[in-house]
Amino acid sequence: MTVHADARNDVDRADSDPLGGVYSSYRGPSAQISRDPTLPWWRRILPVISSHRVPFSIAIGLSFVSLVFQTLVPKLLNGAIDHSLIQHTATLRTAVIEVLVVGVIAGITGIVSRQYVFRTAYNVEADLRSLIYEHLAWLSFSFYDRVQSGQLISRANSDIRSVQMYSTFAPLIVVQSFIGVIAFAFMLSINVVLALIAMVVMPILYFVGIKMRRVMFPISWITQARLADVATIVDENVNGVRVVKSFAQEEAEVNRLADAAERVAWAYIKDAQLRAIWSPWVQNLPQLGLALVLFFGGWMVIDGRLGIGAILAFNAYLLMLQAPFMMLGQLVMMGQRAKASAERIFEILDENPTVTERPGAYDLVDVKGRIEFDHVSFRYGDGPDILADFDAVIEPGETVAIVGRTGSGKSTVARLLTRFYDASEGAVRIDGHEITDLTLHSLRTSVGVVMDEPFLFSISIRDNIAYGRPDATMDEVIAAARAANASEFIERLPHGYATVVGERGYTLSGGQRQRIAIARTLLVNPPVLILDDATSAIDVHVEAGIHEALATLLERRTTIVIAHRISTIALATRVLVLDDGRVVASGTHEALLATTPLYAQILAQATTERD
Repeated sequence: MTVHADARNDVDRADSDPLGGVYSSYRGPSAQISRDPTLPWWRRILPVISSHRVPFSIAIGLSFVSLVFQTLVPKLLNGAIDHSLIQHTATLRTAVIEVLVVGVIAGITGIVSRQYVFRTAYNVEADLRSLIYEHLAWLSFSFYDRVQSGQLISRANSDIRSVQMYSTFAPLIVVQSFIGVIAFAFMLSINVVLALIAMVVMPILYFVGIKMRRVMFPISWITQARLADVATIVDENVNGVRVVKSFAQEEAEVNRLADAAERVAWAYIKDAQLRAIWSPWVQNLPQLGLALVLFFGGWMVIDGRLGIGAILAFNAYLLMLQAPFMMLGQLVMMGQRAKASAERIFEILDENPTVTERPGAYDLVDVKGRIEFDHVSFRYGDGPDILADFDAVIEPGETVAIVGRTGSGKSTVARLLTRFYDASEGAVRIDGHEITDLTLHSLRTSVGVVMDEPFLFSISIRDNIAYGRPDATMDEVIAAARAANASEFIERLPHGYATVVGERGYTLSGGQRQRIAIARTLLVNPPVLILDDATSAIDVHVEAGIHEALATLLERRTTIVIAHRISTIALATRVLVLDDGRVVASGTHEALLATTPLYAQILAQATTERD
């Protein structure tokens, strides 16, 4: 077989530079969230933020320095007015230089602080995304049976962004709010009575903030949940676009999305209404303090007990106090949305897999391939039994076909052997080892599965075939493609093995996808192979070529063939007939045709459905 030189070079370059020349410096999360569900949500996130404490501390420290220098400006102005313009005891030039120097220092420290805080924020966000993805990869198939992918996408995107923004910016906003404390200290140094008058609105602001937090949380939860609903609909329509178009349901899906979008709009409008009610209280109550300062301060100036510079300084400090109050209002709203998002994220992170390794699990090595199903029963969730007292033994090197009506449990057998699910009753063994005593990695690398609906990634054909063995040489990839009878059509593609397939492999035909999936499994060379209706979408003539190549390969491994076609069943030396989740007959194809009417009925039904 010949592969074009440019295609081989493209593949080699893809291996050496999988990101197209862009190398990521991200090394994964350096900390885990707390697994204690009794802790407040922010305490559970804290370990992730603490892992970035150095840049975060620099950001907080420089922000505080910047605020201190900002609060010095009104005090310098007070002195400049009193000493330079009124008393003429100092030059105005000196006062201007002092103000400029303080302003420049405040600006520089503020700029550096923002750089560090943004770096921390996005690193925390990357950590949270990685933690969720790692956990999703750890969860069992039963979790994905009941959770919509759009919900997961929403929680891994918009919910994480809400938590990240609050977790990293809330401490910064709190530090910035200390400008009020510093400003109040300066106000006290100027005039104690006037400073106390200016702060008379503080108790009112505290109670307003408490009330605002209570009313904002429910609508924040509703908003995030409805955004997830929109993400689910979009995800389903993108992935199922062929079904939508084939049934001419574009308008119905647009209407479904419009309804979901309207529900999101209602939530946002309700959120805006609540903000419109409560935010003005938080933002404008300080104006009352300003009015009181002008009234009583003006009276003190007229009475000769206070200088004009002090009134101007007080006004400047009160203006500074407005920013923290506005920030605190924003902080309350961000906090409620972050709390709602965090609880939705923890719903995933607190989920535990149903299939786990036992303590002391050991690797499966030197696999001979003897498989035993010992009175196995299984049901999905609370449903009826799919397998009931399923009992079978497959000897090393034997090729066994499993045949049964739709819903008889054929594919479930494959899922139990790979521990995608655990049997409800009974035991599954390989070479005498119960699979529940084995490490999942060693089990699944020893048992290869080619499914009836092959999934391909949006990467090159070479990388799809080498997915289970990324370090495989090009010659090994080509050999696997040959064994799957896929090399001929791959070579006809414009870029050969370097051709990038479309999403889910839909730029290829169903038969081509299945052949690549077969090649992907054969490259791993597992001692136990499961073909789950793996040639159902392949033309009969092409299937014959695959069977010819597989015939030699199957001699060296234990193989379970789940099939309907007689041509595929012919690969097997023995056939198991399933009915109602149990084996009702076992024997060769010819013997079963002669002795088991059910077997002939199943084959006839499969032939009729295919035709």
